[in-house]
Amino acid sequence: MKAPLVRIGNSHGVRIPKTVIEQCGFKGQVEMTVRDRTVVISASRRAREGWDAAFKVMAEAGDDAALLPDAVGSHWDESEWRW
Repeated sequence: MKAPLVRIGNSHGVRIPKTVIEQCGFKGQVEMTVRDRTVVISASRRAREGWDAAFKVMAEAGDDAALLPDAVGSHWDESEWRW
């Protein structure tokens, strides 16, 4: 399928047919990347999508240890702070 470039202010755009939008599940925003002079437009992913599965894989591999201690104390915490 070929589509003409359409002038939009100082930029250009491409009109995407409704059937293509529906087939791809585009809603609101899309993600756009360039790979080897090719524009790839994909449906936006939800924030943190796939994190649960990644955390599960890390836990099964024993690679889920905390990188920082639960509490990071300082000299002020030990000498100045009063409960």
